[in-house]
Amino acid sequence: MSTPKTTMADPVHLTVPLGEPDTMAGCGECLGIAVTRANARSVGDYSKVSDANVVLRTHLREGHGAE
Repeated sequence: MSTPKTTMADPVHLTVPLGEPDTMAGCGECLGIAVTRANARSVGDYSKVSDANVVLRTHLREGHGAE
């Protein structure tokens, strides 16, 4: 039988959350994602706001070469 661990785990180091990504001017897909995000925020669906931010970051990276 093993001895149970009686010490605390190492501390968790959190980072500052990322800000919301900006759209690229003239891109219809960016605009559509931003509208989805704005609509989600207007009804208090912050999970969907976060999802839209992830989709927009992915689109910016893959579609526009942004980092």
